[in-house]
Amino acid sequence: MARNKEALVLLLDVGPSMHSVIPVIEKLCSMLVQKKLIYNRHDKVGVVLFGTKETCNELTLEIGGYRHVVVLKNLKDVDGDMVEALQKLPRGTKDGDFLDAIVVGMDMLIKMYPKANKVKKRLCLITNAQCPIKASMEGTKEEQVTTIAKQMSVHGTRMESIIVRGKLCQKKANKTTANENHRLLNIFSEETSTRIVYVGNPVSLFGALKTQNKSPHTVFRGDLELSSNMKIKVWVYKKTIEELPNLKKCYEFPDIAVPSDQRVRGYHYGPQIVPISKVALDAVKFKPEKGVKLLGFTNSSNVLRHHYMKDVNIFIPEPENKKAMVALSALARAMKEMNKLAILRCVWRRGQTKVVIGVLIPNISDKENIPDSFYFNVLPFAEDVREFQFPSFSKFPAALQPNQQQLEAASNLVEMLDLAPCGKEKALLPDLTPNPVLERFYRCLELKSKNPGAAVPPIDETLKKITEPDSNLVLKNKSVIDSFRRCFEPNENPRHKKLRRLLLEKSSSSEEDGNGDITPLPSNLIEGKVESICNPTPPQVFEAMSGSRNTQDSVVKAINDTRNKIFELIDESNDGDNYPEALECLTALQKKCIVDQESEQFNNFLCRLWNFDRNLHNFCGYFASRGLTLIPKADFLDSQVTEKDEPKVE
Repeated sequence: MARNKEALVLLLDVGPSMHSVIPVIEKLCSMLVQKKLIYNRHDKVGVVLFGTKETCNELTLEIGGYRHVVVLKNLKDVDGDMVEALQKLPRGTKDGDFLDAIVVGMDMLIKMYPKANKVKKRLCLITNAQCPIKASMEGTKEEQVTTIAKQMSVHGTRMESIIVRGKLCQKKANKTTANENHRLLNIFSEETSTRIVYVGNPVSLFGALKTQNKSPHTVFRGDLELSSNMKIKVWVYKKTIEELPNLKKCYEFPDIAVPSDQRVRGYHYGPQIVPISKVALDAVKFKPEKGVKLLGFTNSSNVLRHHYMKDVNIFIPEPENKKAMVALSALARAMKEMNKLAILRCVWRRGQTKVVIGVLIPNISDKENIPDSFYFNVLPFAEDVREFQFPSFSKFPAALQPNQQQLEAASNLVEMLDLAPCGKEKALLPDLTPNPVLERFYRCLELKSKNPGAAVPPIDETLKKITEPDSNLVLKNKSVIDSFRRCFEPNENPRHKKLRRLLLEKSSSSEEDGNGDITPLPSNLIEGKVESICNPTPPQVFEAMSGSRNTQDSVVKAINDTRNKIFELIDESNDGDNYPEALECLTALQKKCIVDQESEQFNNFLCRLWNFDRNLHNFCGYFASRGLTLIPKADFLDSQVTEKDEPKVE
């Protein structure tokens, strides 16, 4: 659509004082064009450099002046050549005059679009504003800037100024010049819709330039129906939207056009596609009436943040409607005072098949010229809710609870990682920090478009500053990190290492013997005194314990230890890798309980596995499929279990 097209002119300072920051500017501007190639490939972009030794622009030829300003790329649709040109910007040798560059950029836009139209026109100035502006031939510099700003307003041109400060500058700025340039740029801000952004590090610069500010579109225009006799005229806009590339699959079809009357919609039913005609679809389609209706009010404590399902919308009163503004403001302030939220039923447009249920949250404005409004979030239906129950840390045994020293070490580590320490500028400002995943995706996509077989490039150094810890911060707080490491020193689990070694030995011995029989325990282990179940071969050690001492206490202890071992194996299992060993223990336990007349203990334990509060259905299905069941009355007379008492796997 024409209203979404944009004509953008990049005004880039490449003078000597900007040489240190030009590599970041190259990445920033080339990435901007790459994004436009994906989302806005019909946008036009031009590039103007100032601070160059050469001069190349139409105004110099027409009226003279405007020295050291070069039009690198005239306004044209974005393409790969422009990306490559922005990745290799020249280094200038002269001080740049940003006012000359602004005039040249405006001239390009006016010549391309002499009349008012729906195309958005934007100038983007990137400079450190440290070089003085040449004096005007007529009037003061302020008057000259005011005249230019008024012309920008007449032609509907917006401008954003990205001013480089701090460590990004090679030389110390002259305060008089810097203050004067700051004052001149503020005139643009006052006279036009100019945004001024000051950046002091590569990360902020990388996120300062946006692809395009989309014009907001109303989702709904109509009545907010509080009752049949009370309605408020509102407009609804999207407040936020997910920024992710479209990765839908594309299929290549033969170049054959199918007439519209021969086409029919198909819907997936499992692996099949079922054709449904438009007549049948219209007959069964649910067609709710367009409108937004209040269902009721609830306490704000009843709606939690994690209940929000989709993007945020904003309800505002109908523009120029004072009655709607007063009514909406009264409702919002009353709800805020009473700590209430409103539940709405919404059908945004005619023909919409889905009804949306959401919550209305008051947003009280702190500015006189901005009316009060509401935020709207979609709420889940019952089938959308997923309840995940997690045990409390307080239920862990005392040995797993952190001590006071560990708590202090953890607290110090968290304080060390504060992004906004007292007296210092906040790091990684949300508005100026790009999404590293998306930026890396666009970079890889650009490389793959040129060479499909290209390897994935290493992470850019600027993105590393977002995704990796600050090396200076880590070095400065090494003592805090070392203290945390000492308090939470990880230890290798000897069981896993020993178990792997024994399994390898068992596998090799089985291959040599030609069978998979379990290696028998040494005789000294059976004859000796065994206190608990060992890790290597629990069933055999269980037999050693219960057989070495013919006492009731030893049998009970053996049964308890084997049960604990089975729970441990199941808890530590990864995708069922411990299930065979746990089943082996369970089979041995069943055998010994039958021999020692302890069927009740085994049956109680197996039922506990079935009804355990953790998710053990996979293991229960595993041993049930291998024929292991409760000890029935048929095998042991004292057992009370019959066939109908056997639990079923669901």
